[in-house]
Amino acid sequence: MITAHAEVIVVTPVYEDLEASSRLFRELDAVFGTKLFILAVDDGSVRQPLPASVLEGLQAGGAIVKLRRNVGHQRAISIGLGLAAEHMTSSQLVVVMDSDGEDLPQTISELLAALDDVQVDAAVAQRKSRVESLKFKAFYEVYKRVFSLMTGRAISFGNFMALRQAGVKRLAAMQETPIHVAAALLASKLRLRICSIARGPRYAGQSKMNFVGLALHGFRALMVFAEDVLVRVGLLCAGVAALSVLGGLLAIVLKLAGFATPGWFSVAFGILVLTLLQTGTLALMMLMLTGVVRSGSVTTALSYKEFVDRILTPAGEISLDA
Repeated sequence: MITAHAEVIVVTPVYEDLEASSRLFRELDAVFGTKLFILAVDDGSVRQPLPASVLEGLQAGGAIVKLRRNVGHQRAISIGLGLAAEHMTSSQLVVVMDSDGEDLPQTISELLAALDDVQVDAAVAQRKSRVESLKFKAFYEVYKRVFSLMTGRAISFGNFMALRQAGVKRLAAMQETPIHVAAALLASKLRLRICSIARGPRYAGQSKMNFVGLALHGFRALMVFAEDVLVRVGLLCAGVAALSVLGGLLAIVLKLAGFATPGWFSVAFGILVLTLLQTGTLALMMLMLTGVVRSGSVTTALSYKEFVDRILTPAGEISLDA
């Protein structure tokens, strides 16, 4: 399916964004020409389905992967990675990018250059400039700090990345990839290089990601490291429970020494006992959940084919196994 002469395979999810994605394909073609293969994953678009005609007249090869239903931005990327992993050669590189124009085709060369180092498996884009609203920027800063606190890891990049074949195959085989691609890359243990790259404005239309969607996207990143999060929350609860015990003992000492005012001891001791019971219960729940997560963390290959309806090219429909 993927042409052997292509040096770069671009995997991009598209959902109801025909105008912007069409412009992206033209600009990618202008930059790479015949060295490029475009793997566009149409994530169940209904109002603006992506036709194979958007690839006509391009020097680059390409295919439109039609999904049976809308599966979400991250799973759409993972399906594209699954296809790329199955059909690419060891000399080809994969670039993952959004289709709205915010990931600039002209900056892909910076990511590819980072892969010239044999010690680098994946190059990721860290934004040195953004065009989003102040509200989004503030939320993003809070998200990065919460993520670091809860997981012990720093995340400063998104979906814009370049991967060697080994990196593509590893991500395609991880059950975390459909949840959150960037967090899965962190969890993959691949050797990363962070490149500072500017972000561009959308080509057309408005972003379909609202504040609730952004918050959910952030929580999904935490889900990838659920075990680490549960352990940290459990330790925090255990620490608060220990402080409650110490506080209760101090209250008893003050009461026996005659320093407690009438009614103070009963209120203080009651609050501390309730805190101890609640945090102790939460700590035990966290430990139990950690055990469940650990016992169920068996990595299986992503069965992407069950989501694919058909694959279109300018020459016509092709078989999924071609």
